[in-house]
Amino acid sequence: MAQHWPATEIATLILEGFDDYRAKFHQITAGAPARFEQAQWQEAQRASAERIELYEEMVAETVGRLTRTMAGIDLVDVERWPIAKSAYITLIDPRLDDELAETWFNSIFCGLFSHDNISDGTMFVHTTRPSLRAHSRDPHTRIYRPGGKLRQALESIFDDYRFAVDYDDRERDLERMDHLLHANLPDWVCKDPTLTIELIGSVFYRNKGAYLVGRLFTPEEQWPLVFPLVHHEGRGIQFDTVITDEAEVSIIFSFTRSYFMVDAPVPAEMVAFLKRLLPGKHIAELYTSIGFYKQGKSEFYRALINHLATTDDRFVMAPGVRGMVMSVFTLPGFNTVFKIIKDNFNPAKTVDHATVIQKYQLVKNHDRVGRLADTQQFADFRFPVSKFDPECLTELLDVAPSTVMLEGDVVLIRHCWTERRMTPLNLYLEHATEAQVHEALYDYGLAIKQLAAANIFPGDMLLKNFGVTRHGRVVFYDYDEICYLTEVHFRHIPPARYEEDEMSSEPWYSVGPMDVFPEEFPRFLFVDLKLRRQFAKLHGNLFDADYWKGLQEQIRAGKVIDVFPYRRHESPEEALGRQANL
Repeated sequence: MAQHWPATEIATLILEGFDDYRAKFHQITAGAPARFEQAQWQEAQRASAERIELYEEMVAETVGRLTRTMAGIDLVDVERWPIAKSAYITLIDPRLDDELAETWFNSIFCGLFSHDNISDGTMFVHTTRPSLRAHSRDPHTRIYRPGGKLRQALESIFDDYRFAVDYDDRERDLERMDHLLHANLPDWVCKDPTLTIELIGSVFYRNKGAYLVGRLFTPEEQWPLVFPLVHHEGRGIQFDTVITDEAEVSIIFSFTRSYFMVDAPVPAEMVAFLKRLLPGKHIAELYTSIGFYKQGKSEFYRALINHLATTDDRFVMAPGVRGMVMSVFTLPGFNTVFKIIKDNFNPAKTVDHATVIQKYQLVKNHDRVGRLADTQQFADFRFPVSKFDPECLTELLDVAPSTVMLEGDVVLIRHCWTERRMTPLNLYLEHATEAQVHEALYDYGLAIKQLAAANIFPGDMLLKNFGVTRHGRVVFYDYDEICYLTEVHFRHIPPARYEEDEMSSEPWYSVGPMDVFPEEFPRFLFVDLKLRRQFAKLHGNLFDADYWKGLQEQIRAGKVIDVFPYRRHESPEEALGRQANL
């Protein structure tokens, strides 16, 4: 007699694991208000990393529980899994986080099987949700109708969004918010009797900031609206500025930022609302931005296979200088690069494969302060050979034969990382105007300083390892030499003992493995003397070991340095003080 295969019981155990994960995810997220109110900045950073690591931990726990509970049952009989999928669909139909539950099912399936068994019959390669849920409601929001009296509406917002800590100066903030809204919007908007302000009820928390997120709209027009809040320890909470520009709000939700802590009981509703505010962002980015990075990964993969199926686009090598450790290719019509580790590194590189993977995980868990590109790791990508430019495929097979291989008319990529495509900074500067060069060099130095403030030393700071985003921001994306700033030994070059020392091609002083001499940066970073001099005027302190040591002292003392993801309307004294810290 054939063994009973308990599809419903298996589906139930998988969903119970998902519930455990969701409960712990919510518990970490729910601690964000208290961490903000109590100025527990280091604890906020730890909670962010803990929440990222939680998913894989809970998947492993669920796979283990499933294996133990179903001992004696052939769990790897792939032919039976469509029955488990069908039972699971029935279980998740009433849920409000059902799209996340589908992705969880996929993760458990991949934990039991190799990726060779992926199919839409056994898992959710394509979602079943849109056909089952025709309409999404708006998330819980608060509505304000000023009726021409904007100041009163702002007072209501202050009353509705209260914290355990008082506002520093409510009247001052009300006056500033009123002034900034009038300054940022067309003259007629603030007086329009049909103007409506709609804010998501949940506050968004990240790093040292809190954000009220929503929109202003009339029957004809709409503007995104973000109120950033900061907590000045010992003084209270302050409304820091007002943001109504879509590009600036997009930067706040950037792929270069850490994930928000925000209560989102119905994630699809939250993402749908954010998509209305930021129509240029893919829903994969929006899911990721609010902490559901595995769902973001699912949405990205679905967009990728749809793009390949509906276009003639082919993979080509990415423009720019070839990397010593990673080989990078891209789809011209898809705003992403794909990075694989080469089998053999340039002799100048001392890292190994395991170290490179560790560096990418460090970036995943760390505060990216708007200067590190987020990545997603994928295993066992399969694409038709016809989707590769022949030169691209030849190069990938040559430099990474253990990662890229042919299986008939299919290309198998064992491991790769995906990352937003940017223009390499060295290429950008070749075609930039004088004004663009100045802005890019300023932002390049600021990127290095802000990474350092977040306890990150890029290691290889060559221009080719930085990219320029569509908003003109400079972002670091080459992680094989990245490390914590506090691990580096910054040194001044000691005086030469003899005149011959200065003429020697070898240093006359000992150099340890973590020794860095900032005085050497100018000639390494800039072959072009004009760029070198221009950068020195903008960020010459980067060439001084004492500058770096000062940052290390602040970090070791437990200070979490302010790095704001938006332009601040601050006094000259405040700006000077902040720039001195950086």
